[in-house]
Amino acid sequence: MAMHRLLPTPETVRWGMFDASFPAVLTVASGDTVVLECVSGGPEVMPPAGSGLAIPPALLAIHAANLPRAGGHILTGPVAVAGAEPGDMLEVKIDKIEFGADWGYCGFRPLLGTLPEDFPERYLSHIPIDRARKVCHLPWGTELALAPFFGVMGVAPPPNYGTISSKEPREHGGNLDNKELGEGSTLFLPVWVPGANFSAGDGHGVQGDGEVCINALEICLTGTFTLTLHKGNGAKNPLLRFPRAETATHFITMGMNEDLDIAMKQALREMIAFICGRSNLSRQQAYQFCSLAVDFHVTQTVNGEKGIHGLLKKGLLF
Repeated sequence: MAMHRLLPTPETVRWGMFDASFPAVLTVASGDTVVLECVSGGPEVMPPAGSGLAIPPALLAIHAANLPRAGGHILTGPVAVAGAEPGDMLEVKIDKIEFGADWGYCGFRPLLGTLPEDFPERYLSHIPIDRARKVCHLPWGTELALAPFFGVMGVAPPPNYGTISSKEPREHGGNLDNKELGEGSTLFLPVWVPGANFSAGDGHGVQGDGEVCINALEICLTGTFTLTLHKGNGAKNPLLRFPRAETATHFITMGMNEDLDIAMKQALREMIAFICGRSNLSRQQAYQFCSLAVDFHVTQTVNGEKGIHGLLKKGLLF
């Protein structure tokens, strides 16, 4: 299988948007591995001169290009997988995640976040990281272990959506902000357009479930992804209609809706369908089993479409 590398340039990124009509900037074969270099942040969140925090040249070049911008995420791609068609499933194995800068940022601003009524001001912190020790140093002295992942991973959305912001996660994936999707995990996405057209960005150095103030530790990351096509959704994850994932220890289903209760119902229905597709349990037994053994977490509450994800520990059923 071939290895490809895609650098972030004004020609290979989209700023804050998905659209089925965006042409692929790279086409690979199923089973190929793609290294995507991803950068994060607009000019308004860059560290000030004299801070000692270096801004990657690729990010400065993207700023200077004055690209169309619909949201905050700079996405590298799209990458097409030859032979992918609507109704297929794309398996995205996250083989490796590397840091592309020695700092990240976290902040909030008026009208956004989980508590906009309590925090109407702007507040921004630039946070250095220690790559060797895999920790970051918060302004008030706390040291946190890093756990990097990509906040945004997604294929092109259904064509009838037109151009949509990257802010809201939907059935094509996108701004999932799921901290379980770190190195070694696998994301499964339904395909909506020929080629699938996978993009990634929104690097996070560390995040708590909820991502309550708007941001995680936003940082430049480089991801190594193996893209494998499963025709007709494949036998591994039948009835795939929304993103699912898998880690070394858990199977994961997801729900997204502006109403957190509805997001919970979606994640639960997806888990029931997953269990029934992978076992001989009835729907009634699967529903009961979810109540006994599946943990449902709040993924994020700040993207308009809020998220819930269910975690089923491997080995309990199959």
